[in-house]
Amino acid sequence: MASAEPDSKPPFSLESYHVSEELGFILQDPLVELPPYYQPWMDIALRVPELVHSHELRFHINKMPRLSSQFLQKHRELRLAHLALSVMTMGYNWQEGENNTVQMLPRNLAVPYWEVSQRLGLPPILTHADAVLANWRKKDPEGPFDMENLELLFSLPGGDSTQGFFLVTLLVELAAVPALKNIPTVINGVRCGDTETVARALEDISQSIQDMTDKLKLMHVYVEPSVFYGIMRIYLSGWKDNPCMPKGLVYEGVQAEPMEYSGGSAAQSSLLQCFDELLGVQHEATSGAFLSRMRNYMPPAHKLLIQDISLQPSLKSFVQQQASERLNQALQHCVTKLLALRNYHINVVSCFITVPAARARQLRQPRTLRNHSQVLEGEMISRAPIALEERGTGGSSIMTFLKTVRDQTKDTLLPETSK
Repeated sequence: MASAEPDSKPPFSLESYHVSEELGFILQDPLVELPPYYQPWMDIALRVPELVHSHELRFHINKMPRLSSQFLQKHRELRLAHLALSVMTMGYNWQEGENNTVQMLPRNLAVPYWEVSQRLGLPPILTHADAVLANWRKKDPEGPFDMENLELLFSLPGGDSTQGFFLVTLLVELAAVPALKNIPTVINGVRCGDTETVARALEDISQSIQDMTDKLKLMHVYVEPSVFYGIMRIYLSGWKDNPCMPKGLVYEGVQAEPMEYSGGSAAQSSLLQCFDELLGVQHEATSGAFLSRMRNYMPPAHKLLIQDISLQPSLKSFVQQQASERLNQALQHCVTKLLALRNYHINVVSCFITVPAARARQLRQPRTLRNHSQVLEGEMISRAPIALEERGTGGSSIMTFLKTVRDQTKDTLLPETSK
């Protein structure tokens, strides 16, 4: 946030940023069907895991009719189309694993995918906004928003673990809604010098961040690490900073030169970047550049929200100028909860990537006697791409990146707490 200044602007509001009062960044009531003209897309996209398993997905996509995107009119139609085309693209590229990727996405998929992406302001690759924010429905429309009553619209290889991974992430997004709703309260309170209002809002944000951490713990319940590492992860990987595809991917009929796009990443969620800008977390050059690039994978309105939060008067400066112990503690507690969330995220990544990567390296050594369950786990892990062992799906060196961002969050604590 920028330094404090006298303010006569209209109150800061989330209304113009496509943020829902009930669901935050989550797309409200995603469509489950496209107009009948687009049924060929839906027929294939709904069968991606099955067709990858039978090695037939590329065949079906290659003979798919080329459809015009012009009959997609509304935002939710475009989001569903982007999701379906994204799932097909990831399956098409990674059907045979890391050693038999494609150099070109066929015209009948690439051209409409590019057109839909341009209209949405999203890149032509599977993003967090697709796989999580727009990829859900309730089994019982009147029932609760929980794991038992939610299902994906489209999936990728990995079975129940794939469903668990995306839906747990969706619940983390939902847990953040109270925090999002309180961001304008904080900004407007700082503008008019209302210490008590800012303190109360920060206390609500702290609780919401704690709730996000609690939901993230469900990853250990619903996702099997060996399945995530050995099967799922490659289908979330992109063609930028990826040794498996060093030249990127040609989108036939769009551009003759290959294009590079990062795979899905938690950094593509707008949540943490909003909190960083609000709380004044400063990122150094390398991690900051990666986070800034990930904003290009967000819906444009959400990216704009992050930018606009960064332009508001500095919350940290405001707190330091006030003689309010409650306000001081509220900010400290907020940063502490954000720090705890990032520490827990490191724990999750260690469980789902670092430990299986070490196990995969061990399995490549001369074989030792193992029991049946160890053999099955080993077969699963050994399917993972060697080139991606310590990299995140977004292309970053994941542990180095996460620990750097965590440490920069810790640096935001006010001096008496950070000693």
